[in-house]
Amino acid sequence: MAKATVDLVATQVRARRTALRLTQRDLADIAGVSERFVRFVERGKPSVQLDSLLAVLDTLGLELRIADRASQAERSLTGQDPAGSAAP
Repeated sequence: MAKATVDLVATQVRARRTALRLTQRDLADIAGVSERFVRFVERGKPSVQLDSLLAVLDTLGLELRIADRASQAERSLTGQDPAGSAAP
């Protein structure tokens, strides 16, 4: 996952958990993951296991969506830089 995505997931998980008045331990118990895993998610650790992350998101009523967008490979092939302007 890209850093921005990881940061967004971390922020959303922490905010939702707090809004539901759950502790990290509560969330871990309900989702069936370790409290340590929840801490890693909330800190934005990029190497979390997807199946465990999906369990946490499902428990909080959140979902991870995949949407089409121009990939880095496509931008390279079309001569676009990451910011979207044409490469020289």
